[in-house]
Amino acid sequence: MSFYLQNSIGQHHPYILTPIKKDLEIIVVIPCYNEMELITALSSLINCEKPKGTVEVITVVNSAISDLEAVKETNSKMLEKAQKWNKEQDTNWLNFYFIEANNLPDKDAGVGLARKIGMDEAVYRFESIKKDGIIACFDADSTCQTNYFMELEKYFENNPKSPACSIHFEHPLQGNEFSEENYRAIEAYELHLRVYKNALKFCGFPYAFHTIGSSMAVKSKAYQKQGGMNKRKAGEDFYFLQKMMALGNFSELNTTSIYPSPRISDRVPFGTGRAMQNYLSDEQKNYTTYAIQAFLDLKKLVENLDTLYLKQIDLPESVLAYLKTISFNENLKKIRQNSTSVTHFKQLFFNWFNAFKVLKFVHFARDNYYPDVSVFEAANELLGYLKFPLTKSKELILVFREIDANANS
Repeated sequence: MSFYLQNSIGQHHPYILTPIKKDLEIIVVIPCYNEMELITALSSLINCEKPKGTVEVITVVNSAISDLEAVKETNSKMLEKAQKWNKEQDTNWLNFYFIEANNLPDKDAGVGLARKIGMDEAVYRFESIKKDGIIACFDADSTCQTNYFMELEKYFENNPKSPACSIHFEHPLQGNEFSEENYRAIEAYELHLRVYKNALKFCGFPYAFHTIGSSMAVKSKAYQKQGGMNKRKAGEDFYFLQKMMALGNFSELNTTSIYPSPRISDRVPFGTGRAMQNYLSDEQKNYTTYAIQAFLDLKKLVENLDTLYLKQIDLPESVLAYLKTISFNENLKKIRQNSTSVTHFKQLFFNWFNAFKVLKFVHFARDNYYPDVSVFEAANELLGYLKFPLTKSKELILVFREIDANANS
């Protein structure tokens, strides 16, 4: 048993007693809570093209001690339905397993713990066959492109030093499942996500990647090295991938796609479901995002790090005010003292001034200097800085999807 598993507190391995195939390459982990669309997600995976190795899908059906009986009953019915569905399948390269994680402590119960239970089980199974396999995260209301497994396998074969990756995603923008209003809201929210990510990239920030829980994958050894998944009830994906990015060689997998659901949800304090609820409850439909000026200010810090290695630099007021709140001068002194070169200085600097601190700066700038603006206006403003032609609001999401899809080319 690996050091990580030996020191994994509160986990009881193994949950799954089925023998492990020696050619197992990918394990997909799905948290499932009060969910009725799990079969759609599982069906999407079973319709994928076969990769070279075998694949397992672990669904963690979870609930908290204090959850309503209606939630637990939904979980029970969904599990029974999924197990029946599984018996009807006939694939020798793709196997589905289910973990019941009922009555989890209220303090920790949530999507983070559910992912952790499944991902830790994946580690156990890979360690049992002495393999540094691929652990992919998925959601119970998501679907994927049919080349999902093949491209996951190919990505890590072609990028052996990569500890993890963010996978291209696209929310459905039309259909009969949701209202037209719902589809307009998810389009605006996805545009907000893409503007934020590309604004960071424009600044020169090295960790400009999407952090979507249903659209990420990690190698088992890297997962263990960084302490595994956290137990956060929301934002677990952001904090988890931030640790993976710090290892270096993190990248994007853009040759396949995940299709997350655009539905409303009040399960977590932020994220897609909560954003949808907020957007749809806004009577004026003022879909907003961060002002681009905040990123222009941040860019002046990032693009002058060579100079900052040797001496202080002039910075915009918003940046200076924020840096005071995080003891910048004291930390800068330590980073300089520990740096052996400009390159090393930048590495240490971004290890400290990480994605979390950047997000806090953007919120600080919004609250004190630059109020939120229309997401469509911000998107067109950013396109101008990126030297792309301005376009109509309804076409903006397609432009930014294309930008992201070609990020590594």
